[in-house]
Amino acid sequence: MTLTTATQRTLAEFRKLTDAEDYLQFFNLPYRQDFVNVNRLHILKQFALLIAKIDEVFPNVSEEERLEKYRLALTEAYELFQTASPQETKLFKVFNETPKNFVSLESLAKKAGVM
Repeated sequence: MTLTTATQRTLAEFRKLTDAEDYLQFFNLPYRQDFVNVNRLHILKQFALLIAKIDEVFPNVSEEERLEKYRLALTEAYELFQTASPQETKLFKVFNETPKNFVSLESLAKKAGVM
């Protein structure tokens, strides 16, 4: 979706957005394209989680207040990955699973009676 200065900032317009850049432009947030290219999925995933929480905790806020909360949520999601890696945030299932063929050194040490 191409945003222009004439694009209305409404929930209806917000719901049409799909790309990280569109969300950032919608809220007039500055961003680095190279950073978004690397962290796009993680930013969008964290943003989606924050939006769900906002909708749950604030079901009756006005459209203007909701959009402001969404703007703050996107800012938070973007900034999170400036200080934390995707592996540290563990947003995706792949970062939370231990491979089935994984044997930790701790378990080996316990079996050997070293610990």
